[in-house]
Amino acid sequence: MTDNTGEKEGTIKEEAGLRDLLSWLPEEVLGSILSLLPTKQAASTSVLAKTWRHVCRLVHNLDFNDYDHVLPPEEEECGRKWNLIRESFRKFVDAFQCASPIKKFSLKCHFRKESEMAHVNGWICNAVERGVLEMSLDLWTTCEVFLSCALFTNKTLVKLTLGSHIDLGNIPPGVSLPALKSLLINTIFFTYGDLCNVLLPGCPILEELSVRHVNCEGIPFCISSRSIKKLTVYYNFETVITDMPGMSFDAPNLVSLDYSDYALEEYPQVDLESLVQARLDIKYSKLIKRPDMSGLINGISNVHTLILTPASADVISRCVKHGLSLPVFKNLVGLSFWGDNKRCWKLLPYLIKQSPKLYTLIIHGLDDYTCDGTMHLVKVNVLHVLGCGGTARELEHLMSILGGVMVDDGKILQTHDARWSCIIEVQDRVRFLLLSKSSC
Repeated sequence: MTDNTGEKEGTIKEEAGLRDLLSWLPEEVLGSILSLLPTKQAASTSVLAKTWRHVCRLVHNLDFNDYDHVLPPEEEECGRKWNLIRESFRKFVDAFQCASPIKKFSLKCHFRKESEMAHVNGWICNAVERGVLEMSLDLWTTCEVFLSCALFTNKTLVKLTLGSHIDLGNIPPGVSLPALKSLLINTIFFTYGDLCNVLLPGCPILEELSVRHVNCEGIPFCISSRSIKKLTVYYNFETVITDMPGMSFDAPNLVSLDYSDYALEEYPQVDLESLVQARLDIKYSKLIKRPDMSGLINGISNVHTLILTPASADVISRCVKHGLSLPVFKNLVGLSFWGDNKRCWKLLPYLIKQSPKLYTLIIHGLDDYTCDGTMHLVKVNVLHVLGCGGTARELEHLMSILGGVMVDDGKILQTHDARWSCIIEVQDRVRFLLLSKSSC
């Protein structure tokens, strides 16, 4: 009994010693440790000891989210619960307001009255004063939002995320974000022209821009920046596309483009002379029966790698049928193509013909292949068929495309101009058929 008691006492002393060691750590070190936790958990450590009460203020990654506290309208009691929740959330965020430096500040909250913006702007200003590097604001309200001018004249901000479904009104003039490299906008309503004419000019070293609009009219209709290198545009609101004057891209230093939208009447200006990679997901709408894609297709003709979704292949094929002449893709070495109807597959031979340097071709699935004709892949050296299990039907379609016969137990495909070695590979749990030209 004595030995067991002694062991227990020793264990207790060791645990107490560990706690003492933590208490002796400098507050800055404790703050860094707590920054690895969600902010709500970091705040809960303040009850451990008196010395920990103010340590949470040294946390340099702050993430505030009132989502878990918001009640649906049918569960509210004349607004009383809502008011209690709002007050509790405000006190929680206020507890972290201080002067110690921070790296990240994320705020997700709902509010109903314009007067509540005073608290939000106070938190934003405090983050700015503390030299924040990354800021994410996800504000849900029916009110017009006027963000603090301090946000738009921040000298330290490197990444800014703005959302969602809010109306910013007029962006204040004199925007100056000299360190901003990444800007992500999720369903934000601007005064027409404010993004490209007011906000972007104040971001001289911006490299990444993402503009997303879901179930609302996509604005702007022109994205212009000489500094951005990576651009993502996602517009998804079919009913207003007839009101859009078209879409333009003026980004001569852009390297990567990911563009999702409905096919528009026209693309009047597309200056993407430095483009290396492009992904197009352009959907056809009966509201615009004959879209003019020539401006967009000609504008990306310098691309090195092109990814086309089934929707894009379909709408481009429709345009070709109505007179669109594809340009020569003189730099294209990699093409990823997904067709899900006969119209799509008719486009592929034309694309290959217009791509004299094409080296790698990726085809998504052979089950949907519904076209007759042989594609002479003279320049292509590597062919990937994604989602292929090597079934007889798939190999039959493959031989129809390439105009060859299988020999050597199905591992060699002999065409009129080359022999292709065929193997089934698995990458990221996706099976694909890899064909590469082999010496005859």
